[in-house]
Amino acid sequence: ESSAEYGAVIVANGHHWNPRVPEFPGMFAGESMHSRGYRSPDDLRGKRVLVLGIGNSGSDIACDLVGVASQVYLASRRGAHIIPRYLFGRPVDTFNTESGSKIPFPLTRAAYQVLLWLARGRQSGSGIAVPDYKLLSEHPTLSQDLLKHARAGDIVGKPNIERFEGDRVRFVDGTSVEVDVIIFATGYQITFPFLDSSIVDPTNNQVELYQSVIPPDHRGLYFIGLIQPLGAIMPLAELQAKWVANLIGGGSLPSAAQMRTAIDANRQELAERYVDSPRHTIQVDFFPYKQAMEREVARSEP
Repeated sequence: ESSAEYGAVIVANGHHWNPRVPEFPGMFAGESMHSRGYRSPDDLRGKRVLVLGIGNSGSDIACDLVGVASQVYLASRRGAHIIPRYLFGRPVDTFNTESGSKIPFPLTRAAYQVLLWLARGRQSGSGIAVPDYKLLSEHPTLSQDLLKHARAGDIVGKPNIERFEGDRVRFVDGTSVEVDVIIFATGYQITFPFLDSSIVDPTNNQVELYQSVIPPDHRGLYFIGLIQPLGAIMPLAELQAKWVANLIGGGSLPSAAQMRTAIDANRQELAERYVDSPRHTIQVDFFPYKQAMEREVARSEP
């Protein structure tokens, strides 16, 4: 071991590496894994597989297993609004534009509801639960094939797990199934094992950072890429890096009190828009966040 002093420390260890696996009563007699360890459907050929989690990883894995596993179940706590990857031949992210980001959010939600109705019809009746919260109140689950497979019976939707009973899994609606493998597509914990919790305490994935980059009470410590955008992450991480470079070069920041006020306002905004979940604590909208970063870069020019 050794120690040294540095003028700045940049943390860029990512947030998709420490799996979050829920615990349930009972014991499961089969094989279990986190989605992080999933590699190929061929490894599960002929097996009865339960995927827990209806985010993008869970949906992709469930669809990947169709025709390979002998039976595929997809369980979730709340269900999800399933959005096709393509709408009318266009990648769905191309509907997210800079000019569109200026439209009031309720109008954006209404527009997407119409587009989904025209593109894929009703989700109800597919076997995939429709959540009781509004569209775009969660990080979107994108899948071109999930509803098709569910309607065909290739994927059977189930509610959350209640308990394990050997090779049988019992669900909260009282039903149960026998499975050989469970894949937990249940997300990740934000953790920094190299930082003391007195510096940053990411309990429940809550991280107190100004503009998702700077802890107000620890100047010289910066975080890059600790965001979950509705869009590509790399252009935003590049802007974060430019901002940090300017700050290291002598650029100025608001006071710690001003940064805490901005952090509290952002947390309130997330709470009003998104379902309360650890997966939504670092959400950002691509274009508004890009513009905020561009302003910070310009303001911090030494």
